[in-house]
Amino acid sequence: MSATDSSTRRPRAPEASRQAREVGPDEFELHEIRVQGHLDERWSDWLEGLAVTHESDGTTILAGPLADQAALHGVLNKIRDLALPIVSVRRVASDGERAIR
Repeated sequence: MSATDSSTRRPRAPEASRQAREVGPDEFELHEIRVQGHLDERWSDWLEGLAVTHESDGTTILAGPLADQAALHGVLNKIRDLALPIVSVRRVASDGERAIR
């Protein structure tokens, strides 16, 4: 079997399953990232301007708009570099969805 044999290629995922919803160029996805421990608010600028909120359970919520999945992964990589345990990550809504509600 050759390296270019079509039987060894992965099938491409349908476009709809790759991304649930198209986001316009001026729209941002709102995310909440919860980390263990209380992170100083000085880190906000370095973490793409996400708001830093300390919770009574000893966690910190980093919340705000991120342009896309690449920006989200960039923030997650920075959190990893700080050796902060990630408790949860969730997409809250996009700016457009929030404005409609």
